[in-house]
Amino acid sequence: MTGNLRRQHRGLALVTMLAVVVLLASAAGAESGGDGRHIVVFKPWFTDKVQQQAVIHAAGGHANRALAIVNGIAAELPPGIAKQLARRGDVERVEVDAVVHALGGKKPPKPKPPPQQPAEQLAWGVDRIDAEWAWATARGAGVRVAVIDTGIDKDHPDLAANVAGGVNFVRKGRKPANSSAWDDDNGHGTHVAGIIAAADNDIGVLGAAPEASLYAVKVLDKRGSGYVSDVIAGIEWAVANGMDVANMSLGGDGDVQSLREACDAAAEAGLLLVAAAGNDGGAVDYPAAYPSVIAVAATDAADAVPSWSSRGPEVALAAPGVDVFSTWKGGGYAVESGTSMAAPHVAGTLALALSAGVGSDLCSAADDLPPAGIDAVSGCGLVDAGETVTGVLNYGDDLP
Repeated sequence: MTGNLRRQHRGLALVTMLAVVVLLASAAGAESGGDGRHIVVFKPWFTDKVQQQAVIHAAGGHANRALAIVNGIAAELPPGIAKQLARRGDVERVEVDAVVHALGGKKPPKPKPPPQQPAEQLAWGVDRIDAEWAWATARGAGVRVAVIDTGIDKDHPDLAANVAGGVNFVRKGRKPANSSAWDDDNGHGTHVAGIIAAADNDIGVLGAAPEASLYAVKVLDKRGSGYVSDVIAGIEWAVANGMDVANMSLGGDGDVQSLREACDAAAEAGLLLVAAAGNDGGAVDYPAAYPSVIAVAATDAADAVPSWSSRGPEVALAAPGVDVFSTWKGGGYAVESGTSMAAPHVAGTLALALSAGVGSDLCSAADDLPPAGIDAVSGCGLVDAGETVTGVLNYGDDLP
């Protein structure tokens, strides 16, 4: 969230810095995998990764991955070792490596690829945000979007032209992750990718920014679950590889300070972070709750926010998230619901805005939803890609 969007949302929500984060008593309530996974963050002056790993090993732990963006190590620690490490003079803190999940709805049945690809359609969500009004001006070309998720079906005929690469951070046991194994074995990431940038190729669906470049950053496994440390690694990769936008249709209720710091550092480096607000109707999930991330609520075809869409002063925008038709793994298509589907509509809008050179202030162009003004249910309102890019109010869609 940058510029006016940050300022307007914070000021009108009447909370200081969106009142989100505390230290990791922090992840005391976070859901962990029960496998001793932690994040060990070292003091700013202790940056040697070899020496950091030596500290972990000397304590009887196993170092899984360096997390340079927070000066830490993702590690597996035996019982009792976390407190022991936290007392060291060269250690800043030790946190639970909390579990995060994809924030789509109930996983649809595995669709079989059709005998031939269906004729192209403009899905209701992309239509509702008026993305097609922007396409005469910009279509996302030149913008790099990281889909931090379950991977992307790189061979999908509606995505292959726009999938430019990827990386995998999901480990199997203690073996290092195969960085090139970023193909989607769940379907969720492919669905998200299609909403952002399914190609204009006469088949299937159209993404909000049909010429944006997609990068699969696989941090969730085939069940749609993963660890905060892998999300941090994905964010770090996105910064290092020059991504412009990162979509995170994932989250959990664990407030892990290292995740906040990674998001803050990425935003400071210029990466625009978008995340799903959550699907339990309660408080906004993390990482969406952090001030450096654009939290997105869901709407249905009547512009109503469903009861399951998470609420709170951190919500910045709303976007279509109910019964959204998009690409799926195996070359097929599926209908999914969730704030997972809402977030990529906003990521696609940002890709259009950056491609058009109009900046990233989506709040001023958003369509206000009840209750009037910026609120905890839909933030600034329904994202409007057409107005964001062109500056022209599309009266037929915006008037009640």
